[in-house]
Amino acid sequence: MSQQRMDYDMVIKGNAVLPDKVVYNAAIAIKDGKIADILETHGELAGVKVVDAANCLILPGAIDAHVHCFSSLDEGFTTAGRAAAAGGVTTIIEMPYDATGMVASEELFVQKIERLERESIVDTALLATIYKENGLDEIPKLARAGACGFKVSMFNTDSFRFPRIDEGQLLEAFAVIAETGCPVGVHCENDEIVRASIRKFERQGTQDPRAHCWSRPKVAESTAALTVMELAHYTGVKLHLYHSTFPRVFELVSCYRARGTRVTAETCTHYLTLSEDDMLRLQAKAKINPPLRSKQDVEALWQLLATGAIDMVTSDHAPWTADKKAHADIFQNASGAPGVENLLPMMYSEGVAAGRITVLDLVRVLSENPAATFGLDYCKGKIATGMDADLVILDPNEAYRLDETALQSSAGWSPYNGWEMRGKITQTYVRGKLVYAGEVVGEAGDGRFVRAKH
Repeated sequence: MSQQRMDYDMVIKGNAVLPDKVVYNAAIAIKDGKIADILETHGELAGVKVVDAANCLILPGAIDAHVHCFSSLDEGFTTAGRAAAAGGVTTIIEMPYDATGMVASEELFVQKIERLERESIVDTALLATIYKENGLDEIPKLARAGACGFKVSMFNTDSFRFPRIDEGQLLEAFAVIAETGCPVGVHCENDEIVRASIRKFERQGTQDPRAHCWSRPKVAESTAALTVMELAHYTGVKLHLYHSTFPRVFELVSCYRARGTRVTAETCTHYLTLSEDDMLRLQAKAKINPPLRSKQDVEALWQLLATGAIDMVTSDHAPWTADKKAHADIFQNASGAPGVENLLPMMYSEGVAAGRITVLDLVRVLSENPAATFGLDYCKGKIATGMDADLVILDPNEAYRLDETALQSSAGWSPYNGWEMRGKITQTYVRGKLVYAGEVVGEAGDGRFVRAKH
């Protein structure tokens, strides 16, 4: 903690959540978009703009490491950024699977950087992917351009924009990615198991929406996770497992990590709050890949989260409009749900306020670990001197009912509509600039590209 000085641009007073402790009645001083000082004791701050957040928590801005801004062209950087700002997400990590095609070349990557700096409201890091054919040469170029990692899929979601990369291609790509220092993240579902299972349920003609969950069994996910962890073991690449849904995957991760494999794994908000039985109520709005699991899995994930076995929680924000979720046949609907605006509020309400995790766990899985995993921790992820002043004020004493019509995303709906929420975000700052204060006040162009440093 530094000595008090008076040339700050602004000071925010409240209960600051640092990586290792909560400092009550602290003052966070901001200068030129950075945290200049953290004052545990302070007198009057005459001549300085002071934001009084007494009795509120000051959190590091959340980093949502799994956002799809362009899978639905109704969304884009600006709309997703508005949702992020309202939800206390100050940095999004954007997926490379756009409706217009994959971001797998340096040229397309640079074009996307230019677009985000025109259109984004919050700061944004970018993932890249690889072409199935002749894509390896682009990997070092993309790393030099500032990609925070690479994303690949073992399941063929869409042959044009979201294709399966087979194991032979993955082995080659992992070896090249390892040389860059970037992580590679994988959508882990075994394509052959899932395809065979879907065909079986389609032949049966079941009308139960839970058939989506049953058609993507756990073994499809864990088998794929094991495969890529073996590939990571032999190539030395830093591996990240996206949207892991049940405890066994995290147990396997722990085994590999104990033997020296560099692997991290995330789960998502929906796997911590919804089960496959919720599909009876939500129908296709709860259709997500990989699918929702059992109520027992939900509770077990919370226990793993509290022990540190889960590295991070993300939203997997996929803001399909309601018409993409309206088909009577569950298999004909788009997969995914909007979520970036609800990531931090839901994790606070269902996690911290419910006594399942501590507020230090919260900032670890929503801020610190995503920053460290994706090479952003030189400027993002914690409240500390010299870091970007990405700060969120949350009033733990406020409660409200979640109203999907008030959300920012173009989707216009939420699987959490009507939920009773405890704790409310009142302000969000990106590099010291106010972007949300009960309403979104940030504008397109406020956000910047965050170059990864691995």
